[in-house]
Amino acid sequence: MSSSRLLVLFGSQTGTAEDMAERLGREARRRRLGCRVVALDSYPVVNLINESLVIFVCATTGQGDPPDNMKNFWRFIFRKNLPPTSLCQMDFAVLGLGDSSYTNLALSLPRFNFVAKKLHRRLLQLGGCALLPACLGDDQHELGPDAAIDPWLHNLWGKVLGLYPVPPGLSMIPPGVPLPSKFTLQFLQEASRTEEWYGPTTDPQGPPSELQPFLAPMVSNQRVTGPSHFQDVRLIEFDIAGSGISFAAGDTVLIQPENSASHVQQFCQVLGLDPGWCFTLQPREPDVSCPARLPQPCSMHHLASRYLDITSVPRRSFFELLAGLSPDELEQEKLLEFGSAQGQEGLHDYCSRPRRTILEVLCDFPHTAGAVPPDYLLDLIPPIRPRAFSITSSLLALPGRLQILVAVVQYRTRLKEPRRGLCSCWLASLDPGQGPIRVPLWVRSGGLTFPKTSDTPVVMVGPGTGVAPFRAAIQERVARGQTGNFLFFGCRHRDQDFYWEAEWRELERRGCLTLVTAFSREQEQKVYVQHRLQELGSLVWELLDRRGAHFYLAGSTAGSPAATQPATLPGSSAHCASRWRPGPRPRVSPERSLESTCLGASPPSGPA
Repeated sequence: MSSSRLLVLFGSQTGTAEDMAERLGREARRRRLGCRVVALDSYPVVNLINESLVIFVCATTGQGDPPDNMKNFWRFIFRKNLPPTSLCQMDFAVLGLGDSSYTNLALSLPRFNFVAKKLHRRLLQLGGCALLPACLGDDQHELGPDAAIDPWLHNLWGKVLGLYPVPPGLSMIPPGVPLPSKFTLQFLQEASRTEEWYGPTTDPQGPPSELQPFLAPMVSNQRVTGPSHFQDVRLIEFDIAGSGISFAAGDTVLIQPENSASHVQQFCQVLGLDPGWCFTLQPREPDVSCPARLPQPCSMHHLASRYLDITSVPRRSFFELLAGLSPDELEQEKLLEFGSAQGQEGLHDYCSRPRRTILEVLCDFPHTAGAVPPDYLLDLIPPIRPRAFSITSSLLALPGRLQILVAVVQYRTRLKEPRRGLCSCWLASLDPGQGPIRVPLWVRSGGLTFPKTSDTPVVMVGPGTGVAPFRAAIQERVARGQTGNFLFFGCRHRDQDFYWEAEWRELERRGCLTLVTAFSREQEQKVYVQHRLQELGSLVWELLDRRGAHFYLAGSTAGSPAATQPATLPGSSAHCASRWRPGPRPRVSPERSLESTCLGASPPSGPA
């Protein structure tokens, strides 16, 4: 391996950018180039002045925000006191991952790959030398981000090899030849108990977190949709007394799910693994650390049930890696095709379109699966990521309790087995009536903040499960004596999915809430919340324009954000400044939150 060192820094929210960064690291090693792959907030940013070659891989989240694991870097790199020659020794390239359908609807501003574009400009301002224009991968392309990434990478490696050629006497390592695994598994002679491990065993410092979640007792798990309703929606309550957890309306709770017992058994069978095996994990390179979420020692059952995301849809890199491990000529040929740029249309039809899982792919390639060395499991399969849910209760109304509204994800594709959401189906399967159940969770500040002043009205639009954060806000505001609570709620049928009807009606009776409903399937012409908003446009605009109301939208229907924003209301004004913020993602489809604060009282002049 060459002594030349490439640094790949990534900012990733859902794992896609991290996966791409690891792919870049492997491609660099195939070109005999030493490479480190590090999350942006895990890298000492002050050392950037000493780096000669850096590739930045960054996603754009929400409506133009950096991912959580690059926010500290983001704040630092945009400090105004950084000299314009800070990075004059650095060659760089920026690879962005985004979605061209994302727009700041409130301001009508595009936010496609906003982070990558802005970072590229900033690095140039600090004296860096760009090897190429920024790559803007688009998830909306029929072939995904790779449609833009593959030709860009071809040009990038040409530039890199011009600066750092393959050392004399060596050649590139071709695809299909496996690189060394990132870790080795040292198996132990005696079994060790690791099944209850969820974090460091020392006393926790500070509130619960991803590395030290709180094992919250589940108090209740109640279906709140009618028995004939097409979707199973659950109201789940946890006991958080003594946990140190505190939250406010608009915050989110993150839950760490696990794989089902049947999937774990099938996974171990197809790979020839004994779930009782115990091992310690050793990194091959000194600058690589072991995953903090894995205990040492660890059992194979713990790895398969609580760490490896075996029911996720595999990315292209999975097939690239698996092909190098295949002893079967026919299976390897197909895997190499799926891992190549030319095979992406076939991969889309095989995997992405029907949502085929990693476990199902392994079953489709049995000779390869049975030959996978355990050392490669962490290279092949991504970790299970926590799922975020809006907290739907207030500590002021329910002390020591935390509630969430969960839409259980289950749908069909052309595959025989229904597709099931990992976290929602796992939660739905838990029955506290059958015995004590504890769920690992922690709380994170959300994108919604509500006014503290008692005389500021709030207009909340929450169709379907989008109403979840507003229930917490209403509970909190009523407990504080804050009036001016206006809720627009929409669902299909009042007797099937009208969440918290009795609670809303009681608050109406007490004068604490103004409730406007839309039941889309109860008349021949469908009626949605945007229709109710238009009907009451003068009232809503009076609240926004004259009384300084805040406007919030959280919903799961793709078309409702644009249709429901204040600009559609009679009298909307360009002086109504709106901030479109990413909210926690529900388990069915994206949820976003719109907070609008009217700053002026000018007459209508167009979209806000």
